[in-house]
Amino acid sequence: MLKLPRLLVVRLNCFAVILFPFWNLYSLFKNIIVKVFLRQQASLFRHHKPTMLSQNAFIKLSVFIIVLLVLSSSGCGVFSPKTREKTVTLLQTETAAQASLLEIVTRFSKVNSMRAKMDLKFEDNSFAKLGIAEKYKTADGEVVVQRPANILLKVQVPIIKTDVAQMSSNGEKFRVAILQDGGSGKYKKFVLGTNTADYSALQEEVQKMELDNGKELQKNVNAFSNLRPQHFTDAMLMRLVDMAKFSYVQSATLQEESAADFDKKPASARVLRGYYLLDELRKNEDGSLSIARRFWFDRVGSIRLARQQIFDAQGEIESDITYGKEVNLTETGEYILPQRVEVTRPKEKYKMSLTFQSPESVSIGKTYDPEVFVLENSWNLPEVDLDKKVNTSQSTVKK
Repeated sequence: MLKLPRLLVVRLNCFAVILFPFWNLYSLFKNIIVKVFLRQQASLFRHHKPTMLSQNAFIKLSVFIIVLLVLSSSGCGVFSPKTREKTVTLLQTETAAQASLLEIVTRFSKVNSMRAKMDLKFEDNSFAKLGIAEKYKTADGEVVVQRPANILLKVQVPIIKTDVAQMSSNGEKFRVAILQDGGSGKYKKFVLGTNTADYSALQEEVQKMELDNGKELQKNVNAFSNLRPQHFTDAMLMRLVDMAKFSYVQSATLQEESAADFDKKPASARVLRGYYLLDELRKNEDGSLSIARRFWFDRVGSIRLARQQIFDAQGEIESDITYGKEVNLTETGEYILPQRVEVTRPKEKYKMSLTFQSPESVSIGKTYDPEVFVLENSWNLPEVDLDKKVNTSQSTVKK
């Protein structure tokens, strides 16, 4: 049996729907038009020789005009096709009380220490305004974190496992050893600084320097000069809920997202995903409130912590942390935490993702000596004290 194409069937249906009631209109208009035509011909015949005009041709022309007007204004779009707009699918959501949301944050906060091998991927967003993001190859990493804000991070070249850099922070000071620079070795340094210091002035000085392979070096300085080990402690060691110092407010929102990861839909499809927002408001001495953190909980399928935003004193986003799907960590599977964490630092213009290579081999709960988080210059690298450089630069400006 011959099957007609779907589009042709739709068009034929449209014609049928329109033309069926049209026959009644046709009969009515035909009678009117014939009468008018005959009267005109009679009038012309009285005064002068009539101009011959085909009655059938006149009627057919009139009918054609009427049909054209009807079809062009119809919803079928036979002569004026309309573009079909893609609808956004609203996903079904789960519900939860504020106590349940706080309990999830508390579960994340139970991790006092962690040691794991991870895949690290860095993205420089210095030129984000131009739509350019410099993506660097994935590197192997080993991270050790311990409360309150201690971290040791080792970055290695994949396969050969050669250390590229090591960095540590004890919550107040940080140290970074640059062990490989991909060149002559003259840029290998041991850098010391303070967590809360602003070294943007030094970065501007580097921009002005005339250096060997200058553009390439400056690009890498832009990418890594603001990278701090302590940026990752808040992501991996979530701060505890404190009802005495903070107030917590729950709300809900919808966000339009790609449906690529949902129900095997194509990447072009869009969905509305529901989230709970849990705002942590700092109680200030003057009685006012200011936002400290905002937690995003994905409500589709289950309630899952998907995002944490940390704000500075001015209410600007300091860290934007997203959490991937949760997996069982450690050999016993006692801890259920995200396998992938992505940290975005808008002010420093970079993004770093950390993915556990082997979730079952992660160690959680062990206590490490404080000395572990104070990196020593065992390589005898030239030392660069950023605090001293800042002071020297400021003294020079004053003179």
